This record gives sequence, C-alpha cells and structure tokens, in this order.
Amino acid sequence: MSFSSALPATDRDRTLVELARQTIDSSTDAGPDEDGIHTMGAAVRVADGRTFAGVNLYHFTGGPCAETVALAAARAAGATEPTHIVAVGNHGRGVKSPCGKDRQIFADLYPLMRVIIDSPDGLVSVLAGELLPAGYDHRAEQR
Repeated sequence: MSFSSALPATDRDRTLVELARQTIDSSTDAGPDEDGIHTMGAAVRVADGRTFAGVNLYHFTGGPCAETVALAAARAAGATEPTHIVAVGNHGRGVKSPCGKDRQIFADLYPLMRVIIDSPDGLVSVLAGELLPAGYDHRAEQR
C-alpha cells in the first residue's frame, strides 16, 4: 500500500528507531523464537525534541502495546504534542507496523503524528491519520 503522506526517514527518525531498538533489546524477556511478555519496543518524539520509550506488556487479555506505553510516558512527563513514533521488534526483527488498535488510537488522538514504518523503498514516515482509512471516528460519534 502506498501513502500520499510518505516521506523518507531522516537521521532523526533513524535515531528514534535506535532508541526503540535499544529499549527492547535491554528489556525483552524472550529468547530468539520464544514467546514473551516484552517483545516490542517503541519510541516517541515530541514537539520540543524530547524522546520517550516504552515496551509492550503482553497478556492474553490484551495488555498495552509498546506504542501506547511510550505515548503515556511522554504524557506523564508533560509532553502533549507527539510528532513521531516507531515500534521495533526484539531480536533484530526491525521496525514493525502498528496494530489495528494502535492505528485507531493514533487516528483518534494524534492524526498528524508521523509513524515510521518499513516500506519496499526502506523506512518512511506517514501521517497516523492515513494508516486507517475510513476508520471509526470516536470524536464524531460523541456528538
């Protein structure tokens, strides 16, 4: 799928990817090819340039994804304008596309945030609102 908002990854984007990679590499509880509770890392950059990281907390009932944990860490530190986010799998699995739940959260809360994803042409960033075309619009449904 192509995205009209896609931009090639910048050096700052790659630095964010590296933060997410380092975070999960130091936090994973699973060996290669094993299931675990912490297998994804994420990093978010906010408007003032600060970065925050998080890891997932897998549980069969759901549990938060790494991206939502990173967004919550940013908010807990007073950051209100996330501009970029990325998720990375443990054991060198690389940049991963956000799941449907995260896409909906991004579209509802941060549609102009850029999401770093892998593409056939390498890493790109796309607008979060473009990841979920024709998705459920929570704000519109509250009127």
